[in-house]
Amino acid sequence: MAIKKFRPITPARRFMSVMDTSDITSKPTVKSLLVKVKATAGRNNNGRITSRHKEAGAKKTYRIIDFKRNKFDIPGTVTTVEYDPYRNCRICLVTYLDGDKRYILQASGMKVGDSVQAAISGLDIKSGNAMQLMSIPVGTMVHNIEMSPGHGGQIARSAGGYAQVMGREDKYVIMRLPSGEMRKILGVCMATIGIVGNEDFSNMVIGKAGRSRHLGIRPQTRGSAMNPIDHPHGGGEGKTGPGRHPVTPWGMPTKGYKTRKKKASDKLIISKRKK
Repeated sequence: MAIKKFRPITPARRFMSVMDTSDITSKPTVKSLLVKVKATAGRNNNGRITSRHKEAGAKKTYRIIDFKRNKFDIPGTVTTVEYDPYRNCRICLVTYLDGDKRYILQASGMKVGDSVQAAISGLDIKSGNAMQLMSIPVGTMVHNIEMSPGHGGQIARSAGGYAQVMGREDKYVIMRLPSGEMRKILGVCMATIGIVGNEDFSNMVIGKAGRSRHLGIRPQTRGSAMNPIDHPHGGGEGKTGPGRHPVTPWGMPTKGYKTRKKKASDKLIISKRKK
């Protein structure tokens, strides 16, 4: 998939680029797989802003994705490749032999007419097929990986994302995640073969402020440009540094300060992404 650039007829067009949409074959046709989601714009149930720099953005409809891949031993055919406004990869509408239709993430190389299937084991190592991790050969690239059996894929779901099967240990499979972390995951968890499509998404340039607003991102003001009452970095005559270790508006250290809480599953981490 290619990146499309424009002639620099305006300052915004000079660097802006978009994804080529020639791979998209259809607009949504199955209404039962579309859901309206109310935009929160970063506010809680009291209407107060709890996440700054967010807004509603352009109106969009959520597509229900089959992250669980739990329709076993029934082959399906890729009917359409569609755009999804809620994610940076494409999605495929799969029609199964029993007439059921579901959306799945498009793996790299998947196209209309391809056959895909989910099973516990015994499938070809082909992009789009889903199996339990214990049945996938070592060295295989996979995506949409479950962390708990039956919970649906949670790891490696964005454009160009993948994890690699590195080995096996008892009931666990050793995975190298996109962050570089080495981790043990139960072998009975499901994963999909291949790399998530639309790999060039990371090379796209927003180009203008308006596109960020369409995505629901509001402008952000530097703390050093504020008054002392508004931010710990504010105040001073002319441009000045923060005068202390960088902090948030509420005094919480940032830039390297660890905020991750301990989880029971941390014991399954073999090596962290940060040395």
